[in-house]
Amino acid sequence: MTEPNLIEAAAAEAVTLTSELLRIDTTNTGDPDTLVGERAAAEYVAEKLTDAGYEITYVESGGKNRHNVIVRLEGADRSRGGLLIHGHLDVVPADPSEWSVHPFSGAVQDDYVWGRGAVDMKDMCGMALALARHYKMNDIVPPRDLVFAFLADEEAGGKFGAQWLVENRPELFEGVTEAISEVGGFSITLKDDVRAYLIETAEKGIRWMKLRVRGTAGHGSMIHRDNAVTKLSEAVAKLGNHRFPLVLTDSVKEFLAGVTEITGWDFPEDDLEGSVAKLGNISRMIGATLRDTANPTMLTAGYKSNVIPSVAEAAVDCRILPGRLEAFDRELDEILGPDIEKEWMELPPVETTFDGALVDAMTAAVLAEDPGAKTLPYMLSGGTDAKSFQQLGIRNFGFAPLKLPADLDFSALFHGVDERVPVEALKFGTRVLDRFLRTS
Repeated sequence: MTEPNLIEAAAAEAVTLTSELLRIDTTNTGDPDTLVGERAAAEYVAEKLTDAGYEITYVESGGKNRHNVIVRLEGADRSRGGLLIHGHLDVVPADPSEWSVHPFSGAVQDDYVWGRGAVDMKDMCGMALALARHYKMNDIVPPRDLVFAFLADEEAGGKFGAQWLVENRPELFEGVTEAISEVGGFSITLKDDVRAYLIETAEKGIRWMKLRVRGTAGHGSMIHRDNAVTKLSEAVAKLGNHRFPLVLTDSVKEFLAGVTEITGWDFPEDDLEGSVAKLGNISRMIGATLRDTANPTMLTAGYKSNVIPSVAEAAVDCRILPGRLEAFDRELDEILGPDIEKEWMELPPVETTFDGALVDAMTAAVLAEDPGAKTLPYMLSGGTDAKSFQQLGIRNFGFAPLKLPADLDFSALFHGVDERVPVEALKFGTRVLDRFLRTS
């Protein structure tokens, strides 16, 4: 089989592998009593890699259902720093009653592959798995070591996935200097049908916070001046309605400057949010990188309608811009006051520059498949396993390339209903990744 036919076969296999991965329920609720776990998907990946000829490292990281699979493909120049290609196998929950197709069907229909995890991020896992198999079975030697990692628990912060491996098995990533993963390399269509591929160079920090208020328990029929539910509700409403200041980070400035160069649109600082709205569907994601956010997500209190509880709790999802942590904490204390107890799990921001040989290789790989396109850096409002791998000194990018239809609201598919990825986008992405991995 000729080389073009080989890569087309790998691209077709990426579609099949993605569909089959989507059929495996890997729901991660963050609750040990209700999560499904990644074991079945990890075993599937391990079998595919073993069949291709790899010696795999199979790591159980937290109970019988938390599993990770890592392989290394030796490169031609082993003195160079290695490249990590990582993806997570877990997904957030999905309610089948809300979907057009079953979220764990992996259905291939209407030119899309459907299922929970189709874009977050079993599409990238399918592409990476297809290429790992393609290289091994065809004796293709990349320029430098490639480490493929299929990980657990990203959706709950990586405690039993990337973070666990960084803390307990760092030798698996020895010599790795750069990494690619999810939520980058996808296209947006700008003015005059010009496509820009957004490469993630930065992520906001995450703080998943629990607020707790204590009061005096009592009968619901009595006059009560020390009601924990009332005090918590007032604090949560104040925090939820607070608007943190606009802050233009370097990565956001570079993104907006790139859009201006392509389209001629202006992004004046005195109307930044209004001008960002011109970006259409992607404006939600970009808009969330202009300021810190603190969104209340859960409230817990009481056990009976006529009993005033002594404790009330709230969960708040905080996302913090690079360099803003101290200022964020000061504002938080001013908003909540001294009587609100706070505890949290925190994951740091990620930020690198949009330059160097790796970025050049990404751009060249995209342009080889889409010659009229542009590449731009951007900041992700969410978070990925890059937050863990940067602790090993690894430079991180989001680069899971997809050429998307102009009318597809891609950002709404993440954790959304009817999550799906275009079949042709998967094939396109596999070809781009192949060029990138063989030239970077």
